[in-house]
Amino acid sequence: MKKNLNNLATFILTSCKYVTNHEIINNELIICTKISNIYNLLDDLKKIDDLKFEMLLDITAVDYPQRSKRFELVYILLSLKNHLRIKVKIFLNDNEIVPSISNLYKSAGWYEREVWDMYGISFNGNNDLRRILTDYGFEGYPLRKDFPLTGFVELRYDEAKKKVEYSKVKLTQDYRNFDFLSPWEGGTLPGDEKADN
Repeated sequence: MKKNLNNLATFILTSCKYVTNHEIINNELIICTKISNIYNLLDDLKKIDDLKFEMLLDITAVDYPQRSKRFELVYILLSLKNHLRIKVKIFLNDNEIVPSISNLYKSAGWYEREVWDMYGISFNGNNDLRRILTDYGFEGYPLRKDFPLTGFVELRYDEAKKKVEYSKVKLTQDYRNFDFLSPWEGGTLPGDEKADN
């Protein structure tokens, strides 16, 4: 398997001039490119006869706030002809805009919306970047590492008013003493004196 992936990597490197780096991890070929080259690279991977990565399985992102390029955007492609799967990665900052590939892969429109909704990464050329998983009035991007776990607002359905109510998150909690000692382990229970005899 690794030999096949090495051959594939060599072929891609000689056929596509847009690859900046590649590696094989867990029997998966991962290639990297620049933001400005992502469209051309994916176009080549789709159209070159010996590759034919004609199916986009997913676009996802990972947030690494400690890195100089905070986001890692990952495109997962499948070649039905060759029974191969590869990942294509680009690295970008908060304010960088990625070219949309929605006219190259029809499924990309939905995936780009999801990435925008969860991470706030914008795609130039996608005219339908609106919320897909969160509420329309949602503030922020929930999969960013700097997004608070509690969120900013909570919503609930008010049965009396027959509508959804928004309110600020209130998580006040009285002091609670967490006693983790199980009464079944180590504690003396009524009747234990009989068991000792």
